[in-house]
Amino acid sequence: MSAADRFADALYGLGWSTVKKLPEPVAVRLGRTIADAAWKRRGKGVRRLEANYARVVPGASPERLAELSRAGMRSYLRYWMESFRLPAWSAERVRTGFEPEGLHHLTEGLDSGRGVVLALPHLANWDLAGAWVTTKLETPFTTVAERLKPESLYDRFVAYREGLGMEVLPHSGGAAFGTLARRLRDGGLVCLVADRDLSASGAEVDFFGERARMPAGPALLAQQTGALLLPVTLWYDDSPVMKGRVHPPIEVPASGTRAEKTSVMTQALADAFATGIAAHPEDWHMLQRLWLADLDPAKGPS
Repeated sequence: MSAADRFADALYGLGWSTVKKLPEPVAVRLGRTIADAAWKRRGKGVRRLEANYARVVPGASPERLAELSRAGMRSYLRYWMESFRLPAWSAERVRTGFEPEGLHHLTEGLDSGRGVVLALPHLANWDLAGAWVTTKLETPFTTVAERLKPESLYDRFVAYREGLGMEVLPHSGGAAFGTLARRLRDGGLVCLVADRDLSASGAEVDFFGERARMPAGPALLAQQTGALLLPVTLWYDDSPVMKGRVHPPIEVPASGTRAEKTSVMTQALADAFATGIAAHPEDWHMLQRLWLADLDPAKGPS
């Protein structure tokens, strides 16, 4: 393991071991302080966040984009502070920490026995939403995690999410899709963060007026298993309680090839994501390249 990998692993380990012991007001202030310091440094992630916000809020002035990126970093650090502390939250704190709209789409889908795929963008705190599902709804689910380096850091994330009641599969290796399909055919729940393609083989979509690529997995799983596909968007307000919306189901088109159906369904997902992101852009934690034009290193800011 390289020195950089050892440092990253130690840093996250310190967060999980120390931050979860802090009183909540102290953790909130600490997160805001770290966020503001990172924002002032204007590193690559902050610059990328602003470039992404420029597409989400077209015509925004440089001053407005700077305001958004500062709010975005504060939201991002709120996610981390909450995530570090989630394992120490009481069941009651988890149950009261999230208020979703449109929950009937999920509960009715599960009651039908069809299986349900929940697809989310990187909005607010998807881990808290998952902990709420396993705690409030008492419903286990399966998800997929990107393999991180060093491997010990990936192991920390897997252990953390499994501690919240999730079954976690590695993104790489090719076996995840088959396991997810089996869970859905058994009437289970699958939750996937699905606004950034990690495979370079996703479906192209129009996203805020430009071409991007998003994972095809949610649409393919719905087609192959008959599961319900539900977009979910999340946001923060001024309260300690995260808000969210379960959107109406995305239906499988009645005709077309598998690729054509996947394209239509993934575009519908992208449209639902865009609705939530446009309403709460500061809660979209996209500090990486997303649009195809930016994936060419010769184009766009870092």
